[in-house]
Amino acid sequence: MRMIKIKKIAALLVLTMSLAAVCSAQAKKTPRPVAPTPVATPTPGVDDTPEITPEVQKKNGRPSSVPVAVPVKNYTPTYFYEYTRPGFVVSPILIEHDAAGTGKISFLKQDLDQMMTDPLQLSPVTVKTISDALSRLDFLSSTTDYQYEKDLPQMGNVKFRYVKDGRERTVKFNWTENPDAKILMDEYRRISNEAVWKFEIAAARVNQPLETPRLMDGFASYLERNEISDPPHLIPFLRGIANDERLPLIARNHADRLIKQLEKKKK
Repeated sequence: MRMIKIKKIAALLVLTMSLAAVCSAQAKKTPRPVAPTPVATPTPGVDDTPEITPEVQKKNGRPSSVPVAVPVKNYTPTYFYEYTRPGFVVSPILIEHDAAGTGKISFLKQDLDQMMTDPLQLSPVTVKTISDALSRLDFLSSTTDYQYEKDLPQMGNVKFRYVKDGRERTVKFNWTENPDAKILMDEYRRISNEAVWKFEIAAARVNQPLETPRLMDGFASYLERNEISDPPHLIPFLRGIANDERLPLIARNHADRLIKQLEKKKK
């Protein structure tokens, strides 16, 4: 009888030890919960890109989270430029600014359903180029017709208005052989090129970084063809692109090369 009790106790001990081993094995298999690791948010390079404000995306409208520029205040426009060319990729283009170059630009792109308006600050070099051309033309006193002898609407129509000291004059032409009127036409086209490019690169930096190398190639092409007004003033903007780690290295390196190229010209 005593031998039977001993056997039962031994069996219970073996069972208890087996259960303990099973529980220990399950505990090893079940991983302990791990606290989530904070994800670092990349800090973009410092530049003059407008503050990024999320917006609800409309069909063919300004893409969501495109940098929305703060409207410029406290300026009275005296220079007014308008460019229209039906069917063109960017048309119409409207520019207004004061004697210090402060103003705004509005334009409609073919893939958008509304006009985009951004602030404008022309460099002193650009302002002087425009002012000098107007002085040589004696613009407000002149009655000269700047339109080329043949009407060339396929070139796009330019309308320019200037106001000063209670006087004003408006001219319209689509092509001209007058050298100073051509300077006005060319300079405002260069201003428009820069503004539209800056809009596109700002949108790409937020929504489509892989598009930035193509846009940098486009900007380099503008520089080669002298289609940007006073290029050195864009060095701070390009430096922001070169330092933006969100962008592909090829775009950042291209911006860096252009900065060095413009700095040499500036000297």
